[in-house]
Amino acid sequence: MIDVQSLTYDYPGLRALDGVVFRIERASITALVGPNGAGKSTLLRCISALDEPHEGRVLIDGRDVHDDPRASHRLLGYLPDTFGLYGGLTVMQCLRHRAGTHGIRGPAQAEAARRAASLMEIEDKLAAQAEELSRGQRQRVAIAEAIIHDPRVLLLDEPASGLDPEARAGLSAVLRNLAAGGVTILVSSHILAELEDYSTHLLALEGGRVAAHRPIHAAAAGEDVTVQIALAVADDRLPAVLQTAGADLIDASSQAARLRLAADPAIHAALLRRLLDAGMPVSHFAVEQADLQRLYLEVLRDTRGARP
Repeated sequence: MIDVQSLTYDYPGLRALDGVVFRIERASITALVGPNGAGKSTLLRCISALDEPHEGRVLIDGRDVHDDPRASHRLLGYLPDTFGLYGGLTVMQCLRHRAGTHGIRGPAQAEAARRAASLMEIEDKLAAQAEELSRGQRQRVAIAEAIIHDPRVLLLDEPASGLDPEARAGLSAVLRNLAAGGVTILVSSHILAELEDYSTHLLALEGGRVAAHRPIHAAAAGEDVTVQIALAVADDRLPAVLQTAGADLIDASSQAARLRLAADPAIHAALLRRLLDAGMPVSHFAVEQADLQRLYLEVLRDTRGARP
């Protein structure tokens, strides 16, 4: 859905993007991460056709966004890291104005505004002036403006800034629902725990280059997974039984173990059956969930360690 080809962008005395190449599949949610100055915001602005790269191309669904930026903006929703609202307008007026900039006219404007407000749970603020809203409420209005025209691609730069924990959880649900409906989402944030909650892929930038682009979950990447096992009652046989089964043990005691297994449910079921047949009171048997922060730090360490 998003195809970035050899993208290069220079500021005076600084190369912000250096031959960036990647493809993002439809209906995925990609976490865009990297240290400050890595090029994340510049990349989002180039994809959204707000900045034109010095070299390379950006294709959205096969269309070059810089050949016809206005047509591209009908496909894109974009929330920058800093945004402004018309403080003297009501939330409904703000949303209708944004709908109008996307060519939505007549009664459809109010309908689109109410739909976006409902998604962001700000229906009760439609009559309030934007300048009266809290920081978190203004953030919700800005996100509602970004999705008001039902974009096929959504670009978000620090979307959870200013949101309280409950609102962040609501945003996660909104993004998952949008992706389930076919929207392709690229979101930049420094809150890795939040990204981990809904992202399917990791895109890491380092020094204006792609350091990694991969599925977050090991199974989706075709890699082995880490399985956690716990017993209700300690049994000294646990490490030996697991080793006999050919498991690749990471650590094991008489009551718990962590091991590497192929991402094959049949293999997991067979191992669990072996433990139960051995009379072990298994209380927990689960694949260890992805740790985005650990994965990101590993990417940075590997990238920096590979430099000459």
